[in-house]
Amino acid sequence: MTHRFDADALAGVLGHMNDDHADDNLLITRAFSLDAQIVAAEMTDFDGDGGHWQASLADGATLDVRVPWPGGPITERREVRREIVALYDEACRVLGVEPRPHA
Repeated sequence: MTHRFDADALAGVLGHMNDDHADDNLLITRAFSLDAQIVAAEMTDFDGDGGHWQASLADGATLDVRVPWPGGPITERREVRREIVALYDEACRVLGVEPRPHA
């Protein structure tokens, strides 16, 4: 059964990703949907199995993108950051983008 995170964890992670990491959302959705027409993306949800993004396409359409966590299922809020960083690093590799250092 897929782990569901509580409302505080969802709000914290989604707020952080959408307020501070809009470019990372864009990279992740472009890399894992293989759609170069994505012009913006917002993380909309996540659970123990992966993250969910809504991507906006150049023609005004939207695309739902679901990406499983690279390390497999998770149950702890602190694991979400590790998995998103891994998604970001893989997205950079796929797209040929130099990743920034992680703090």
